[in-house]
Amino acid sequence: AEDVELAAAVAESVRLEEERLAAGEQEPSSAAEAPAPREEEPPADFICPITTEVMSDPVMAADGHSYERSAIERWLATKSTSPMTGEEVELTRLFP
Repeated sequence: AEDVELAAAVAESVRLEEERLAAGEQEPSSAAEAPAPREEEPPADFICPITTEVMSDPVMAADGHSYERSAIERWLATKSTSPMTGEEVELTRLFP
């Protein structure tokens, strides 16, 4: 069930990103207009590997990777493996 929920969240993120990009491409462009400032991508360390979103409440798990607190808590409620490595994690304690 967690895998289905994770897959649905990832699919929704992809869909929203595609919509955002499509909306940006449909805007009329004029040679007289200065190009819009390009939004910089956040550093990869700021992105939760479970949600693929910027973390607002990041925590470090025993596997040494950072995750959004709510996402890793849901993961560890049903699994005892690292989302990043797939290896068994003995400690489920999270560190701010």
